[in-house]
Amino acid sequence: MKFQIGDKVLVLHSNEEGEVIDIINEKMVMVEVRGVRFPAYIDQLDFPYFKRFTEKKLFPQKKEKRYVEDVRKEKTLPREKVVDGVWISFLPKFETDEFGDDVVETLKIYLINRTEQSYHFIYRLQFFGKTDFELKNEVLPFTDFYVHDIPFSDMNDSPTFAFEFSLPIPEKLKAEYYETTLRLKPKQLFDKIAEIQQKGEATFAYRLFENYPNRQQEEKLDLGKLSAKGMKVYDAKDVRKHLPPARSVVDLHIEKLTDNWERMSNMEILDIQLREFEKWYELAVAHRQPSLIIIHGVGKGVLRNEIHDILRMKREVKSFVNQYHSSFGYGATEIFFQY
Repeated sequence: MKFQIGDKVLVLHSNEEGEVIDIINEKMVMVEVRGVRFPAYIDQLDFPYFKRFTEKKLFPQKKEKRYVEDVRKEKTLPREKVVDGVWISFLPKFETDEFGDDVVETLKIYLINRTEQSYHFIYRLQFFGKTDFELKNEVLPFTDFYVHDIPFSDMNDSPTFAFEFSLPIPEKLKAEYYETTLRLKPKQLFDKIAEIQQKGEATFAYRLFENYPNRQQEEKLDLGKLSAKGMKVYDAKDVRKHLPPARSVVDLHIEKLTDNWERMSNMEILDIQLREFEKWYELAVAHRQPSLIIIHGVGKGVLRNEIHDILRMKREVKSFVNQYHSSFGYGATEIFFQY
């Protein structure tokens, strides 16, 4: 290992000095620069001694004489800070190939906080529902936080960038946490890179949220009035006894759901399938099932992709997998829950 904990280092891309505070693996370390902690690849760091030596003044410079008649230059006014939310930013790193063309080798990922509030965050890079990289840290007000690099070739797998934000000091009227995800498809990415090249810009970004959300207020129900109107009111501990039974396997083939599917459009069919999925998913969670198998078929993968996008947003989903099964082939996804 080139560096050890406590070593002073120079961050090459920003020319700032920091300190190694943790060893992540053979290729990455955790660095702290001016109170901000972030992971960095070892090849992006160097020792700062050569920089310090070259910047050292070997001979003192003569001070210029100043006269009373000299007029002081007007100070430049500080730029106004624009408050417009929290963003994820992508910086393509170009390399010249053997044909002399500029090609993207890696994408540098930054979390940009353009608000007056600090946020704790948990970041996860996910491929096919599985976490490939995870980082927990805090992003300060009006700070660009370097997250990590992604090989550009990995973007062909349409990764999901998942974030969970929370306030360092909880506030009574603010949400306990806020989750959001971004999924980039290859064509969308290529269009963005072509756009910034045409405009002569270095980065492109997507806003994760503009304002941190308020806490949802729960409406208090008068159970006595509901009972008087003839509605059934159950004790919460007995609620599962009154729920419809759940299923461990749900088949979403449209011919199993309705007899009149042949004249339906693709959008109508997809809507019925997703509503059926949501119904059995909610029942599985209500009954606290450990797992659920959803049969969606193979086809063009539209229904599968929609279901996977929904599952990535569900807090109670521990993981899900679409792998070969002797009964369903690759046409089913198994969901595993956490409570």
